[in-house]
Amino acid sequence: MSKVVVSHGYGASDDSVWFPYLTTELAKSGHQVTVPRLPGTAAPQLEPWRKTYGEAALAAGPAADTVLVGHSIGGVNLLRFLERHDPAVDGVFAGVLLVAASAHEVGYDALAEFFEEPFDWARIRRAARGFRVLQAIDDPVNAPDPAAHVSAFVTGLGATALLTPTGAHFGATPDDHVEVPEAVRLVLELLG
Repeated sequence: MSKVVVSHGYGASDDSVWFPYLTTELAKSGHQVTVPRLPGTAAPQLEPWRKTYGEAALAAGPAADTVLVGHSIGGVNLLRFLERHDPAVDGVFAGVLLVAASAHEVGYDALAEFFEEPFDWARIRRAARGFRVLQAIDDPVNAPDPAAHVSAFVTGLGATALLTPTGAHFGATPDDHVEVPEAVRLVLELLG
């Protein structure tokens, strides 16, 4: 059984947006999804978020059988964790899926800390076997050009991207429960 560990976004929790859908759909194939509740979700701080997510990712089981998923600022948190991950000690993760993640600051002062340093793309690339990006072209959070975020991830990570014409932020608010079959497909692809 493979494991999937999700880093949720700003104001969200384990039962927000498409996480229940992802959990149910992946369970059908025998995979287990964990969405750790990150501390201070209404006022995220990089170090506590990175630490909490990292502990959950490492506790899931062998890195080679684990896919990491990040939604919105949770994707940035996931990347910040991978910058400190030592694959020689803790293994290389099966893959990473970034959903509606931002490659640079998008105007939320409360989240500026997550973008203070440039990403260490080379170190992140060494931490996982494959990278996928799911982004909607009509995403209001990553406006005015959601495709620019995708381009940065493709260039920096060698990621394969799926850019959809609609989908917005794949859950506008934490209570907005949606089905995102593309996320399920991309996780299964990474586990493949």
